[in-house]
Amino acid sequence: MHDWISLLLRILWGVLSLLVLHYPLFALIGLFAKKRFPKTERRGRYAIVIGARNEERVIARLLQSIWAGDYPNELLTVYVVAHNCNDRTASIARANGATVFAYTNPAERTVGYAYRYLFDRLQGELAADRFDGVFIINADNTVSPDYISRMNDAFWAYDGKAIVTSFRNASNFGDNWLSCLYGIFFLAACRYESRGRAALGCSTRVSGTGYVMPASLLNSGWPYVTLTEDWELTADQIARGTRIAYCDEAEFFDEQPTTAPIMFRQRMRWAKGHMIVFFRAFPKVLGSVFSSQRSARQRFASFDAAVSLLPLGVIGLGLTLLSFCLGGGTAVQNWLIGLGTSYLLTVVSAWLLLMVERARIRSVPLLLQLVASLLWPFFVALSIFLDAAALFVRRVEWHAIPHGTGTSN
Repeated sequence: MHDWISLLLRILWGVLSLLVLHYPLFALIGLFAKKRFPKTERRGRYAIVIGARNEERVIARLLQSIWAGDYPNELLTVYVVAHNCNDRTASIARANGATVFAYTNPAERTVGYAYRYLFDRLQGELAADRFDGVFIINADNTVSPDYISRMNDAFWAYDGKAIVTSFRNASNFGDNWLSCLYGIFFLAACRYESRGRAALGCSTRVSGTGYVMPASLLNSGWPYVTLTEDWELTADQIARGTRIAYCDEAEFFDEQPTTAPIMFRQRMRWAKGHMIVFFRAFPKVLGSVFSSQRSARQRFASFDAAVSLLPLGVIGLGLTLLSFCLGGGTAVQNWLIGLGTSYLLTVVSAWLLLMVERARIRSVPLLLQLVASLLWPFFVALSIFLDAAALFVRRVEWHAIPHGTGTSN
């Protein structure tokens, strides 16, 4: 029986390794190559949608960065949904050129409900083809001066039919070790995940905000209201055959948590949301892998999305524990060697990432970068344990993340 279980474990490890075999390829390509989009004279009309809950401290900064950009302001309409607010978010947004909708429903807490409310209100305008695309941006974000122009180039490179994501940087990267770890997290998502996929013409995934989608996708409204609406959107649109592209040259800034309690609360929400979307969307995404109505590119995108939806860390943790229990002293020795090797490789991956992206984080002290690199494996490993905990935690509520003035980068 022991031999059969050991053989089964080796087979499962082999299958798991094959499923993620393309990950290191994308990461390697992302280090050295990127997709560039040609300049276009075509100018789209865009709605910029911002969900905001008690964001009076940061909403003006975002709106000012939008209007100060190099894209023609007359082609932009900014909508702010003041969602369950009890501060001056709405009045400040109006004073800074936004069209504001106030929406109060304490039972509907996630930002997805705010988007759903707004798009229900805008059905006529979207159906009338007033807009070519819709940007989704967070209230604590700011955008670079050429952000919308760069995204416009990418949007029309796909004839206005793809969702396009962008480079996500931390506005407070250098505040402390925790914001630095978050900064590395999003650098890794862009450089190791999205950039390599884009260079090879593969779809990536939506991560948070900072993306534009064809307005036509919203003609039937916004159905994504779980704890992680970005995962939900990605799974649904990939299964439908929509391309999700990535524009590395369009940079926006996102303020990150600087305290451990906020970090744990946010990442627990991410973990629970990931699990919810996995159980709801995985069958549909997996089914689209085998759809004869999809192209080879679309089927691979579905396979890639299905693998990403799997709780890979939890599966790996379970297999490790089983191997540990069955293997005795040899398993302990192998586990320690593997753990040490994984730690070193993860530290190196972080430091390499910080070196190749140094132009974008030049204000972050080198000592802080070094400390964060050494802590990076623990930040990554935490996701595994939170995913495991999310399987047993029945209820996780969405809470607004407090924001300050994160402008250190």
